[in-house]
This record gives sequence, structure tokens and C-alpha cells, in this order.
Amino acid sequence: MFSELLSSLVEHHKKELPFVAYRKPKEEIVKAIFQEDSQVHYVKDFSESGFVFAPFDSQHKAILLPNTTTLEAKYIPNKASDAMDKNSLVAIRSDKERHLNLVKKGISQIEQGKFKKVVLSRKLETTCKAEPTDLFQNLLNTYTNAFCYLWHHPQIGTWLGATPEILLKAENLQFTTMSLAGTRQYIETKSPEWGTKELDEQQLVTDYISKALVGVVSNLQTGERESVRAGNLWHLRTKLVGRMESGSLAKIIHALHPTPAICGMPMKATKNFILENENYNRDYYTGFLGELNFITGKDRSSNSRNQEHKAYRSVKNTSTLFVNLRCMKLENAIAHIYVGGGVTRDSEPEKEWKETVAKSNTILQALIEA
Repeated sequence: MFSELLSSLVEHHKKELPFVAYRKPKEEIVKAIFQEDSQVHYVKDFSESGFVFAPFDSQHKAILLPNTTTLEAKYIPNKASDAMDKNSLVAIRSDKERHLNLVKKGISQIEQGKFKKVVLSRKLETTCKAEPTDLFQNLLNTYTNAFCYLWHHPQIGTWLGATPEILLKAENLQFTTMSLAGTRQYIETKSPEWGTKELDEQQLVTDYISKALVGVVSNLQTGERESVRAGNLWHLRTKLVGRMESGSLAKIIHALHPTPAICGMPMKATKNFILENENYNRDYYTGFLGELNFITGKDRSSNSRNQEHKAYRSVKNTSTLFVNLRCMKLENAIAHIYVGGGVTRDSEPEKEWKETVAKSNTILQALIEA
């Protein structure tokens, strides 16, 4: 029962013990992992098994909640309201001038040939007295096509999010990633119309990922570009699939993160620009999170009387990692909300600002419903 899972989350939170609860896109099952002590476990080489929570800056270590004590339950979403609160909209506008200047500076650097694309973000703050579990349920209700999560560690903080972007999926040696870029507001009954800026931005990300994976994966194939909906937004997406070498997961993660979709290209120059100019610490925003090396086994025969075939099982090693977008950090009754967008030569500062407002509504909706 979901109520039992929810009660376990509340109890663990009261005890100040680490936990995570999450639901994958288009699934009904909510899973939870509970850690029975407050120790911080770090990922060493991505051969570990558990739930990984990694920061934007790969110079800092990723955190692991070991896959030991677990629960799961089916959750049927309730219908959520689309109303927005005016006080929240005021909070969004409060740093407009600073963000416009940041975007203008990014465009100037592009025109000078310093880089081709840079992803620039901002943080807004609003009061939040709601319980984290209530906010998590609001995300589950509203964003069935996103990876929804509630993550807590007493030494790190409490984070929630509803992200549409996969960093990678790995099943044994089969590998999938995606290029996601471009944003359009969702309007009922209307298909998105993409401009040159969005199409070029998405192609830059696709090309970059393809080059980054050369020599890391084999038989890399690029799918067709498609429009995908995430909550009240449309995005452009291209899937890339290939085959990994045994033990190469760490190499693939290091090759992909941070992707041009959340940093820019070339990576080193844009990352330095972000760290020097955004004027705040992204922390775990635009990092990645998810299941790392989960082992599952399934009997090849469903016939319970067939004892001979019971010895043969299909064993899978799976990792499913998502980029930490559309997220917030809860701290002392304050919700820190993070949003950003890709800036290219064709960007218009005012439109970039409006894009961050649209993206902020994704996570603000959870607060308003609470």
C-alpha cells in the first residue's frame, strides 16, 4: 500500500535518516530506498549498486544510497489544478534584470567565438511550509511523463524534482541516451512550431554527444528527432543507442556529464563561464540521479512445476540515470527553485527569460497545490 510507503518516508524523515522515493516516467510503481544510518556514502567508480545523486560539478563526489532496505507501492495519480499563485509569479520576476544581463553576456561571448552554446540558469526562492511528502505527491499527480523524486540526507539536504531528461539507460551491455533541447509552451490541441534557434540548439547537443561517445561505445545509432511533452512544456528529443564494453559505465558517465543540454559546448569553456558568472552554486541542480547497477532476475519458465528450468534465470544489470532538472531544494521553510535555458547566437534575452518562467511553473505547481 502507498500509505504504508508514505508513512515510512515520514518516519525516516523524523529520525533524520537518508531516503529516496521515486517513480519513473509513465509508470505506476513508486519505489523507495531507506538507509538505516546517517553516514554519507560516496560513489567511487560507478560499479556500486544503489541510488546515485550527483552534483553539476563533477569535481565533487556523487552520493550513493545503498540498495538494501526497499519498499514499493502502486500509486494512482489524482487530478491536479493548473492554477498559478500571483505571489509565486512575483518571486519569479524578482531577478529578471540580472538574468537578462547574464544572457546578454553569454551571447557576447558566443559572438566573440569563445563557445557555441551555453546553458545559463537562475535560482529563485519562496516560502514553503508544506511537508516534503505532500509536495512529492503533487509531483506524482501532475507529471506522469517525468521522473519524480523526493531525496533526503540529513547531512546534504532535501531535494524534489520532476525531470524529463534521461542521462542514460543501460541494460547489461545495451546503452541508450538522449539529446534534449528546445522548449515550447504546451497549448492544448496544438503541435509545437520549432524555430531555427531551437532546431540548431538541439542538433548541436546531438552532434556533441555522438562525438563524445566515439571510442566509448560501439554501434552507435542516432534516431529521428521528435517532439516530446513534459508537463506544460514541449521539448525536442533525439535518442542515441549503442553497445557498451564490460565495466565501461564510468567512462560513459564521464563522457556525457555535463552534457551540452545543461552546460554548453565546448564543455570546459562553458563550465568555467557558468561557475564564474551565474553568481550562485548550482549544487545538485543539473547533476544526475537514479538507479545504479540494479540487479534483477526472472525465471525463464513461468511453469511452477518445471523445477529443472527453475535453475535458469534471466539476470539483468540495469542503470537508469536522469538529469536533475525542474527541481528544488527545501531548507528552513524556504524552497530554492532552479531553472535555466540554452543560449546560442540566435537567442533573444527576453525570450530566454520567458522560457525560465515557463520552466519554473513546473516545480512551483507542486508548491501551490500544497
